[in-house]
Amino acid sequence: MSMSTTRKIKTKANALQFKKSTVILGSMVVKNVKNQYRRSVLGIIWTVANPLLNMLVMWFVFSKIFGARADTGLFYPVYVLSGTIVFGLMRTATACSLPCMVDNYDLLTKTRVPYSVFPISQNLSAVVNFGFSLIALILLMLACINKPDVNFHWTMLMIVVPWLPAMLLFTLGMSFALCSIYVRFRDISHIYTVVLTLWNYVTPVFYSLETLNLGPVPMKIMKFNPMYHYVQYVRELLMGQVPDLKRHLICYGVGLLMFVIGYVIFRLSRKKFILYI
Repeated sequence: MSMSTTRKIKTKANALQFKKSTVILGSMVVKNVKNQYRRSVLGIIWTVANPLLNMLVMWFVFSKIFGARADTGLFYPVYVLSGTIVFGLMRTATACSLPCMVDNYDLLTKTRVPYSVFPISQNLSAVVNFGFSLIALILLMLACINKPDVNFHWTMLMIVVPWLPAMLLFTLGMSFALCSIYVRFRDISHIYTVVLTLWNYVTPVFYSLETLNLGPVPMKIMKFNPMYHYVQYVRELLMGQVPDLKRHLICYGVGLLMFVIGYVIFRLSRKKFILYI
């Protein structure tokens, strides 16, 4: 058999494998979204209602009780909801990816599909939920359109591109690393729940860093939080501002770095998945 014939056979086999993986990936995303609210009365409507209800709770507690205000040019409920849905995308993507290799043990052993399909499917499912959360944000902005700080700007389209790819790089990298570690150390699920809670509070979701009156050094430390930049990016778009080059470089730089680290951990660990599952 000639080398060109062998190359054609390998190319055809890779194409068929890619097509099979794509079909499986799509079916898993649909299944994940449906299963999330399978037994609830409102079903998928909760993907819109849930962020709105969380926003109302935060708005009431921090605005009405503690008197918090967001001095960043956004109406406070819009400020809170935008931060909530951005952080929620990261939390859903990574937390659901954590046990994905263990939960799909049957598929791992009975089908020939790339292991990476499982964390990727969880991230794409989180993106679908994020899309519904954006609907909630748009509905809130329509309801508050008479407020001086609420307007629709063309920059909001940049949430899809270039913001979302940068965010996906970051969440995918974390997902690859977390699901690899979880296969061997199941206790990480409890630790990560605590980490997410702490991470949520140090990210300016319902407050702004400017209102904390921090010194220059603590302010710089707070800005080392990657989620700060992803959240601020979206808020700048909602205010009609195009984020500067520095913001773009930080979001994509952190995303690429996290993706490389996570994927390397995943590649080095995947051969031992079956042993520990």
